[in-house]
Amino acid sequence: MLNPPEELPDCLYATQPTLIRPNTPTPKHCLTLSNLDDQKFLRFSIKYLYLFKSSINLDAMKYALSKLLVLYYPLAGRLRSSPDRDQKLEVDCNGEGAVFAEAFMDITADQFLELSDKPNRSWKKLLYRVEGGLTFLDIPPLVVQVTNLRFGGMILCTAINHCLCDGIGTSQFLKAWAHLTAKPDLPSPISPVHSRHVLRSRNPPEVTFSHPQFTVNKENAHVDVLRFLQSQPLVPTSLTFTRSHIHHLNRQCSPSLKCTGFEALAAHTWRAWVRSLDLSPSLNIKLLFSVNVRRRLKPETPQGYYGNGFVLGCAQTTVKDLVSANLHHGVKLVQQAKAELSDDYVRSMVDLLEDKAVKTDLSTSLVISQWAKLGLEELDFGEGKALHMGPVTSDVYCLFLPVIGDVGAVRVLVSVPERVAEKFGYCMTEFLDKEFNNGGEHHSINGYHAADNGIMEY
Repeated sequence: MLNPPEELPDCLYATQPTLIRPNTPTPKHCLTLSNLDDQKFLRFSIKYLYLFKSSINLDAMKYALSKLLVLYYPLAGRLRSSPDRDQKLEVDCNGEGAVFAEAFMDITADQFLELSDKPNRSWKKLLYRVEGGLTFLDIPPLVVQVTNLRFGGMILCTAINHCLCDGIGTSQFLKAWAHLTAKPDLPSPISPVHSRHVLRSRNPPEVTFSHPQFTVNKENAHVDVLRFLQSQPLVPTSLTFTRSHIHHLNRQCSPSLKCTGFEALAAHTWRAWVRSLDLSPSLNIKLLFSVNVRRRLKPETPQGYYGNGFVLGCAQTTVKDLVSANLHHGVKLVQQAKAELSDDYVRSMVDLLEDKAVKTDLSTSLVISQWAKLGLEELDFGEGKALHMGPVTSDVYCLFLPVIGDVGAVRVLVSVPERVAEKFGYCMTEFLDKEFNNGGEHHSINGYHAADNGIMEY
């Protein structure tokens, strides 16, 4: 049986949140965002949560942030609609500052660590909700909350606007903040590159490829799996795959097909997700996954580019073909989707996004975002690395997360309908029983063991 989530106590705020402004004057202008930046799909904040064993000096963190916002001054500005171009976003670089909230929660670091595998709704308490933030544009690009815990632990939550930064960009920013806090006399390791013109559209736009990641239909006439999922009670599922587990997946494709750990785990997760939902065999199903294209472009984006330099690769097939075939089939589709992402393909995608009626096709898609290889877990503000790193919430979008203390491991976090959660876990872990029955070494995943009657929890 699934255990109910444990509710966190309320946060206590001794003071009102403050605005941390750049500590020296910064350029005052409007930063135009690229078409990859201001997609409707990305109009939210990336919310990270870090748990530290020891509290960090707040004055040092604030001072380092004020210094860093001189370099990353757009994060101290405000997002707005462009007055010149319909549905286009820009950043008013006005130096208003980032929101910084301080709180206390009556829980210990060890107690939170025990709960850390699966986020629940009460975790939202750990990130300050900006008053008057009725729309996406009302929320400052950077919101921070530091929550001190009983007996000295600390939780750091950050909300960074996805239109300004992708995962690589947020990691670059957070590492620079930690560096300046721990070593205030040393310069930031990487200088940020603000110019979004390296990903501007061509004039006139040239859409020379088909892009199944997107649709121009305002209302999809076919089945909308996303809407179906969101209409039900969802529960987070969290499974940690060790290096050995991922090696077992890779072995299912060898020797005829060589693949990366990501390709194998992405295809396996996609297939397990589809199997658990009992979708129509004839339905065309997609896997959308983030791919960094900074080095695929000609010329490459300069080092320090922290804007959105990723696109969504798209693998697609019918439910019947994905479920009935072995893992090899799904992996090959993922590889083909990655191989398509040339400079010409990405430029065509950027040009396609000039049409603001185009939107990401989420209706029959599983979306996987790769956080495991960004170095997010390496953050150290001077008191040691985090005990836990992950999102503030779990969603129908799937995250591949780093595992503290195990570089080769990946934690798969995704919310699924409560009624299929056990089946999804079974589909994700049954390959281990097959390895075991074939004489391979057997390891359970998170204490789950695949059996004929579903998942049993030890």
